[in-house]
Amino acid sequence: MKPLGVGDPLRLGPYRLVGVLGAGGMGKVYLGRDGRGRAAALKVLRPELAYDPEMARRFVREAEAAGAVRGTGVARVLGAQTEGGRPWIASEFLAGPTLQEAVERHGRFQDAAVRALAAALGRTLAEIHSAGLVHRDLKPANIVLTSRGPRVIDFGIARPEHGLTLTTTGQVPVTPGYGPPEQVLGERVGPAADVFALGAVLTFAATGARAFTGEHVAAVSYEVVHGQPRLEGLSPELLPLVAPCLDKDAARRPTPQDVARAFAPPKGADLAWRRGPLAGEIAEREQTAERMTTLPAAGDTDGAVRPSRRRLLAGLAGGGVVVAVGGGAGAWYLLGRDEDAPRDWDAEPLAKHEAGKPPAPLWGPFEVTREGAPAPVPLRDVVVVAAQGGGLHAFDVRNGGRRWKARLSVGSGPLLVTGAEEPVLLAADRSGEVLGLGADGKRRWSAPADAAVLLAADAETVYLATKSNKLRAVDLTTHKPRWTAKLPVESSAEHPARAVVTNGRLVVHGADGKAACVDTGSGRAVWGPRKQSAEGIALTPAAGRGADGLVYLGGRRLTALSLADGSQKWAQPAAEDSGWGAPAVRGKVLYAANAADVEARRTADGTGTWTVTLRTTTLPLDAPTLQRNTAWVAMYDDGSQGVTAVDTRKGAQAWTYIQGASGPWRLGADGNRVFLCQGNVLTAMPVI
Repeated sequence: MKPLGVGDPLRLGPYRLVGVLGAGGMGKVYLGRDGRGRAAALKVLRPELAYDPEMARRFVREAEAAGAVRGTGVARVLGAQTEGGRPWIASEFLAGPTLQEAVERHGRFQDAAVRALAAALGRTLAEIHSAGLVHRDLKPANIVLTSRGPRVIDFGIARPEHGLTLTTTGQVPVTPGYGPPEQVLGERVGPAADVFALGAVLTFAATGARAFTGEHVAAVSYEVVHGQPRLEGLSPELLPLVAPCLDKDAARRPTPQDVARAFAPPKGADLAWRRGPLAGEIAEREQTAERMTTLPAAGDTDGAVRPSRRRLLAGLAGGGVVVAVGGGAGAWYLLGRDEDAPRDWDAEPLAKHEAGKPPAPLWGPFEVTREGAPAPVPLRDVVVVAAQGGGLHAFDVRNGGRRWKARLSVGSGPLLVTGAEEPVLLAADRSGEVLGLGADGKRRWSAPADAAVLLAADAETVYLATKSNKLRAVDLTTHKPRWTAKLPVESSAEHPARAVVTNGRLVVHGADGKAACVDTGSGRAVWGPRKQSAEGIALTPAAGRGADGLVYLGGRRLTALSLADGSQKWAQPAAEDSGWGAPAVRGKVLYAANAADVEARRTADGTGTWTVTLRTTTLPLDAPTLQRNTAWVAMYDDGSQGVTAVDTRKGAQAWTYIQGASGPWRLGADGNRVFLCQGNVLTAMPVI
């Protein structure tokens, strides 16, 4: 990304522009942020072309046409307008990679993944065509893979009479090898043109090679019109499905609906964007995007050692977040938070502290929560707790001032947060409904689900244990159950199961001491249950952000298991019969309590890096709470021994904080603060 230059606008509509992502003969693409810190990519027509009224009207109609497609398989158009003689289109950005990059980096797709890709794209093309559009430029570089599936981008030449792209004027609007014969010959095209392009896309995904090749553009175009596609690499199962899409005669090609039906994968089939190395990369990029999109400016939430935004921008060639508008394959940028530009509500970490002496709280202690309440949950610039007398109360993270209260009856189970642009707080009330609340405390939706306890949530689904001891997945868009399956482990009100969701897998650890893994798409069992800890102890599993495909479990041994089949990659025995507490992972390091010690170990092989002895008589079962350079370990007894902060850089105890209340500790953390709940008291503490 390049800085704004002379002549570049500083603002377009609600968006403040912060840099230039790409440029061409017809215009530029800018990175912008709205007043709530949400990012967008803005495609702007060059000023000299904007003075042509017809050109400006066509440009805006391009956005209106793309905005008419309401399906989930396309990148959303956020707005379009003509301001100051500069027409612009704002589109969401998507966490990549494109299909082009995915195949180049991870290799060709397996048949089941190709079928799933084809079915999803067939449905999306049907939605595009039902809106009266023909995309006319479907290709691997215009398909972005997300954790929810493939998304089609760039409607720059979606209508023949509105052929605006970020290329030079007069260029033929067809990508060699993907546009059909009728488009190459300059004839008017219809929906069948997109089906031809889809056939070429699927050939590339399945074989890693193009269906039509040549030494130069004219040679490729000749092959499209007169030659035969190269389909030798397709399996016998895929060949009869792909070949009809590439028929020279548009009338003989199947419809997108036909493609979606013919390619429908078997139920429960693996999806490349849901599990495996590619899914890990997608998850990593989406988490980078999520951290960025919640910010009004660049910065870093946890303050761990990270590259600054300047260093990230210097490494653009390594990949990052793909802009969901036109601009070619070069419109890539990495977005991270800059250490010297924190969010408005972030705290300053401690520059220095006296070893062994706890610092003064940032605010509190305040008697605002109730005993036995779930852990406090940061939600943008507030922290939410279950309040005395029922309901949820939110307090300003900066000063502890009350911001809002929601009158509802929540249980003792955990509160969860999901979403990037519009984060949503998830809670289960005593009637079994799942509730979604915005950062302002207003109820967004509710879903009857017979929920006993919420287990985990990803971008599209919340997973829960029902009151009838079932495992249920509730869709966060439709608010209806996606599936219900047998709960593979025990869960009760006194000892609820714990879980983590990652890479298309939900791993649960139950009160019977057993752990099991299920597929998030279908609820089918993947592996387990296997004995992991003593009965009556359910420990939250941990998973890293990368693509290692492992889950980490405490219990009798600290164990790394394969998500794919449950095979053991490594294990470390506990120092005493009490076993290991729940682990926490950051980067390539895992933190967990081992009897009276807290240890840091490498995720790759379980070898240790440091050990700190705690002043406790019982094993801390909850995972350490990580924030910046501090790991907080809550003592799992009557709470009288406090909570200990460990300097993760040195592997040394920083201090122990004793609040004076009674009962177990519940912790939450964000923005260089750790929120401590004990009894009915809430306190905000600084970090180092």
